[in-house]
Order: sequence, then C-alpha cells, then structure tokens
Amino acid sequence: MPDLLWDDVRDFFDPDLIGALPDLSVAGASVDDWQAVFDLVRSSGWTWEYSEGGVAGPLPSAGEVLSRPADAETVDLRVWPVPAVLAIFRPMSADEIDFDVDLRELQGQVGVEILCGFLCAIGRRLGKPVVMTAEGDYGNPVLGFEPSADHVVLLADPLGVQLAPAAGRDS
Repeated sequence: MPDLLWDDVRDFFDPDLIGALPDLSVAGASVDDWQAVFDLVRSSGWTWEYSEGGVAGPLPSAGEVLSRPADAETVDLRVWPVPAVLAIFRPMSADEIDFDVDLRELQGQVGVEILCGFLCAIGRRLGKPVVMTAEGDYGNPVLGFEPSADHVVLLADPLGVQLAPAAGRDS
C-alpha cells in the first residue's frame, strides 16, 4: 500500500499553491549525515551530478564540501532518483540537509510514490525525519518521512491548512 494517496495530498503537490520547488530538509544533521547522503547517492543507482560554480566534477567527501571557504563557488548535487525527476541538494551547512524537488515532475499517484520512496531512502539511511514545506515556509511542514512510522506521513491537513503564497506570487 502506498504511503500517501494522490487524492489526499494533491494540494501539497500543486505548484500554484505551495510553489513549484518546495523545501525539503533534514534538521539536526552533521557532516556524517551529509556523508551518508553522498554514499546513498553513489550506491543507489540514481543518476547524479556534482558541480561547483556550475562546473561538473567528482563528488568529494562531505567534509571537503562543507569545509570550503564561505566565499567559495556554489555547490549543487543534482540527483535523479528516476530519469524525469530531479532533486537538488545544496550543501551549505553541516547542521541541515536541504534540497528541492520540482512538483511539476511529481504529479499523480506515480509522482507521490516516487517522492515517498526518495524521502524514505534518505530518512531510513539517516534514521531522521525528512520534511517538506511549502516554498519559503520553513516552519510548517506538510508531509515527511517519520522514522518511528517508517514511512511518509501527512504533517498538516491538506484541506485545513492555509498555505503561504508561493514565492514570487501575489497573494
């Protein structure tokens, strides 16, 4: 049985309602957690690309990435858990793992199952919650992987939550 059903979560997958690029994160992370994510990406069979300042290269250790000077080039780790779905990790801080997905690539029940599988893989590897919030609305998670439940759960009521307008949109 799927973790979540499209009919129950379609509002949380609506790019016009919560923004096309919701924020996903793992709080209370460490360099070791980032390394575990890097190792998961390498071993999962997912397609990935690491770049610094837009220049692709080999994926260094998390310690190397996170110890770069503050004025260093921007780092992106692009991961395709399936060919048409991209997640972009931005290792900027050891204490939180941040990444984005594009909801336009995750429509319908198949999209829900792809996202749930991806969040479960990360959450299980880390043994930590992985939450999704509306774009720019960091304090109000809508769904996420919960380790004690060992699956993705709703963290807000899709019908009862008043979401902030998506970034760059008028209210």
